[in-house]
Amino acid sequence: MRRGGVRTFALELARGPGGAYRGGERLCGRVLLEATAPLRVRALEVAARGGAATHWLEGRSVGVNAVSSDFAAAETYLRRRQQLIRDTGETTTLPAGRHEFPFSFQLPPTLVTSFEGKHGSVRYSIKATLHRPWVPARRARKVFTVIEPVDINTPALLAPQAGAREKVARSWYSNHGLVSLSAKIDRKGYTPGEVIPVFAEIDNGSTRSVLPRAVVVQTQTFMARGARKQKRTVVASLSGEPVGPGRRALWQGRALRIPPVGPSILHCRVLHVDYALKVCVDIPGTSKLLLELPLVIGTVPLHPFGSRSSSVGSHTSFLLDWGLGTLPERPEAPPEYSEVVDNVAATGQSPFPLLRDSNMSLESPFFAYIQEFRYRPPPLYSEEDPNPPSEAMRPRCMTC
Repeated sequence: MRRGGVRTFALELARGPGGAYRGGERLCGRVLLEATAPLRVRALEVAARGGAATHWLEGRSVGVNAVSSDFAAAETYLRRRQQLIRDTGETTTLPAGRHEFPFSFQLPPTLVTSFEGKHGSVRYSIKATLHRPWVPARRARKVFTVIEPVDINTPALLAPQAGAREKVARSWYSNHGLVSLSAKIDRKGYTPGEVIPVFAEIDNGSTRSVLPRAVVVQTQTFMARGARKQKRTVVASLSGEPVGPGRRALWQGRALRIPPVGPSILHCRVLHVDYALKVCVDIPGTSKLLLELPLVIGTVPLHPFGSRSSSVGSHTSFLLDWGLGTLPERPEAPPEYSEVVDNVAATGQSPFPLLRDSNMSLESPFFAYIQEFRYRPPPLYSEEDPNPPSEAMRPRCMTC
């Protein structure tokens, strides 16, 4: 016989351990209670909590002493409570056996995606508490995941991103020529499993060979008391071939695949998760030439027919300007974010696994090679009829 006559006290959520929620949905589940004998209960309640928190220490020296500064901040998104057995001042006796107490919460319309970082986190949990007279309270806790939708089918995230940089290759007090870099991607928003086609032009006017590379970098920013702490991690990388002195190299859509990473977190006051595509050129004897293009990792993939707010003409000219004379066939749409998470969860791993070292292989069986969506150019407009009628076909008079 277990302590206090309670054999089992547990929480179950309707969607199971791998299910994820979003703002505005209902969080449903049940409390399971199995008693080995009649049980006197004063109250039974469940409480849902959720929020973001950051914390880190910074040390500095003051004379011969070391002083540490503590930085911490928190923000609450969810606070709900429900009484399953109300505390009326009198006890309720439950018979021996198995009992189920269903509960349901309405989640707030806007939440922040669950996240675990080095100096902060966004966590959601639900806790059940059983109160009995003259016995310590019994508690059961369950953590659940929230994934807020980030739709990349918006004009801002469908707009092409481009930039250019140049640097003089120097060694001591002598110049070795100018190295220039220009890069472009067809849009700002992508989802895990998609391929970013990188278009770049590297012009090496120096006397040494240079090496172009491209990486996707995740930046975690933690904020507290007006201070910031950042952690950067390379989540995907691509290396090109060396470009010799006086030579020019052109990337015509080099593929860089996005691994299973969490979406961007942009609307939290204590932490942010940002992504960027960094195209750089390693120049011997000189600091590298770096070009950074912002990215947003979303959860809602590109629609099969795209958004009309993204100009067909501008998209076509973008491809043609970078040497793609003909447009390839339209591939299938990228995977749904839920499919990506479900595939990872099916293996028993976290939906957002810890990021690996940049030197490790990024190959994974979870995703197929998915090309980017491209429009076909519209037909050219002309005032002149391309198929004029012959002279033998003269119009007849309607009065004849």
